Amino acid sequence: MRPRPPVKGRGIFSGTGLIVTCLAATLAALVFPIWTYTDRPGPAPNVLSAQTLRTDYGPLSALDQDFLTKVRLAGLWELPAGRQARSKGTTPAVRTAGRHLVEGHRFLDERVRDVAARLNLALPDEPSEQQKQWLDRLDRARGVEYDREFATLLRLAHGKVFPVVAQVRASTRNSLVRELADDANTTVLDHIKVLEATGYVDFDAVARDLADAGTAPATGPGPAIPPPTLPSSSSSPSPEYTLPPAAYSPPPS
Repeated sequence: MRPRPPVKGRGIFSGTGLIVTCLAATLAALVFPIWTYTDRPGPAPNVLSAQTLRTDYGPLSALDQDFLTKVRLAGLWELPAGRQARSKGTTPAVRTAGRHLVEGHRFLDERVRDVAARLNLALPDEPSEQQKQWLDRLDRARGVEYDREFATLLRLAHGKVFPVVAQVRASTRNSLVRELADDANTTVLDHIKVLEATGYVDFDAVARDLADAGTAPATGPGPAIPPPTLPSSSSSPSPEYTLPPAAYSPPPS
């Protein structure tokens, strides 16, 4: 039996079959990119880095954690330095600066320990080796030399932490860290002002130190802080120089 010839107008190459084939190809081209996009795991906006911790108060970044540690470390050496200045300072202005350091860092230390406990973050219990050297340096100083060492060394330290506080305040997503940064900003600025008001800050040394990024205040047997040019006595503050109000007050117990 002879095979039947193909029926004219049938098959995929007919007019209707060609239209159907083109529509199917178009649909596949539209669906395939959508499927591949939705199937591909993309970065979610709230994905945390490996160094960021999830807390009930918002993400705690590596910068936030470093900030809390720095606040605690500051209190561990600036509190004793302030107490020392209240007795070793030779002028009312230096003793007043010491009182501000004690009151300010006592408050901040209580705040940072409370915040760290609520965030389950461990804090250091003693000053760093460099901070211990700073305290030893102040222990050895006497008279006007002590006033100069105290004012310039503490002013250098506060000048370094001031921009860190601003960076944390601007970037943190943690509500507890944000409140602490407000208090730290108020306290650090107050300390900078009273230290400068002693008349013993060597601003040339401050400028050199801050221009040399990553360099801490000179320690140990390094070069001594050169004596600054003392201003007139009218620039010294009154012993009644008052503390500014804290940006945050702990709730009554």
